[in-house]
Amino acid sequence: MNLRELVSALNDFASPALAESWDNVGLLVEPSPPHTVNTLFLTNDLTEEVMEEAVQKKADLVLSYHPPIFAPLKRVTWKTWKERLVVRALENRIGIYSPHTAYDAIPHGVNNWLTKGLGTCTSVPLHPSTAPSSPAEGTHRVEFCADAEHLDAVLSKIKDIPEISCLTTLPVRVEGEEQTRVSLNCSQKALLEVVALLSQNSLLYHKTEILLLQKPLLPHTGMGRLCTLSEPLSLSDTVERIKGHLGLPHVRLALGAGRTLESPVKKVALCAGSGSSVLKGTEADLYLTGEMSHHDVLDAVANGISVILCEHSNTERGFLSELRDALTIHLQNKINIIVSEKDRDPLQVA
Repeated sequence: MNLRELVSALNDFASPALAESWDNVGLLVEPSPPHTVNTLFLTNDLTEEVMEEAVQKKADLVLSYHPPIFAPLKRVTWKTWKERLVVRALENRIGIYSPHTAYDAIPHGVNNWLTKGLGTCTSVPLHPSTAPSSPAEGTHRVEFCADAEHLDAVLSKIKDIPEISCLTTLPVRVEGEEQTRVSLNCSQKALLEVVALLSQNSLLYHKTEILLLQKPLLPHTGMGRLCTLSEPLSLSDTVERIKGHLGLPHVRLALGAGRTLESPVKKVALCAGSGSSVLKGTEADLYLTGEMSHHDVLDAVANGISVILCEHSNTERGFLSELRDALTIHLQNKINIIVSEKDRDPLQVA
């Protein structure tokens, strides 16, 4: 497949618009076009060892779940390992694509895969995603009626305000008089300026309506998951299920206040990777994630919530095999898809 065709298909699989605003997703490194992709190489983390593997396996595009370029690069030299990744990629005509939190949000993504380690359960996102393109622009809609005497002057001033969009006018008849209905979308900042302008004319101001534009929630899409098990499990059985699903000999466990290994687990709040900010404040019997700060663990324990930590990428990497199968179908078997054998969590139990 042509690289741009493939990137479009990957974006259809998981829209980059679903990623968190702080994230860096999409095509990060692009060899000069045209670039044909015969082999897509999947990894959780793109380290130098993994890049060497990609080169040896003649990959044309690396899909790295974590973005190897996150903080801005001021130069591309041989000095730091992340700069060397870019150099090696371009020298070997390998593109780099990263989905990261877009894969966290989608219903068929990383967090959904993580729930499968709990057995039969129902789950809902902890922080639901909103439809990225509805409404198109702005946070508020402002509507008001103006007569011919004031219309041109008001419109002229409104058009000078930044962050105004979807400005429309429509002839209407109000109380027997011919007037114009003005409708516009604006940001929160622009709203203050629009209201200040309209308040200078009491007739306009009293005929003004302000609507909050709320984007609809997307079903089964968003950050984290709150899982309700069909049958309660003991905490010790839950630990064993998670270890089996992730292929881990050990996990770290903090018992919630008043809890034991035999305490029942019915509700599990989980988040792949680093889950503190997503899980915080959620009522559950158990928090499951890769890593949390010491003080967030203490807070959870004090509230009677047990915590299982598996190390960051151990809660993500197992998804790659499922992803390979899903992308094979999504891309209609047009390219070879392989999963890295060198990719692993940097932390081991010694």
